Amino acid sequence: MHSAGAVRRALRRSCRAVPRSVRQVPIGLDNIGIAIRDLDAAIAFFTDLGLTVLGRDIVSDGWTETAVGLDGNHADIAMLQTPDGWGRLEFFQYRHPPAIEAEPVQPNTIGRHRVAFAVDDIDAAVEIVRQHGGDVLRGIARYEDSYRLTYVRGPDDIPVMLAQELTGAD
Repeated sequence: MHSAGAVRRALRRSCRAVPRSVRQVPIGLDNIGIAIRDLDAAIAFFTDLGLTVLGRDIVSDGWTETAVGLDGNHADIAMLQTPDGWGRLEFFQYRHPPAIEAEPVQPNTIGRHRVAFAVDDIDAAVEIVRQHGGDVLRGIARYEDSYRLTYVRGPDDIPVMLAQELTGAD
């Protein structure tokens, strides 16, 4: 893993590498959206990990059909934010059309992959996961002297990576 500063520098370099013929548009990540079966369970899990509920709503018809591309779109939604204010997750529990069931994704599945969180205490975070009926997929790995990492399954089998940056005391 790279430090956050190294990742930001690499992203800035890659953005500058875009050919001049390509029109650039200012862009920022607003949120990650995840369809789930049980909105209350997702809220409980992620708020216990430290996220805050920014709001809940029911959306349907009209503008949501256009934005999402589903006729008769009707869903309960909730927006949650990380304590640092930088990350947000939007969960939607579809009422109509019905949600489509799929097997849990694996780390090498193309498409939705995982949500990753930096945590101060990975062992405490794993205990919260266990209180919600989950567990680590295989174990907690150590990447050099930099990180302790693990994958867990959140509500509705959402893949979640937990990463604890190590300090000299670890």
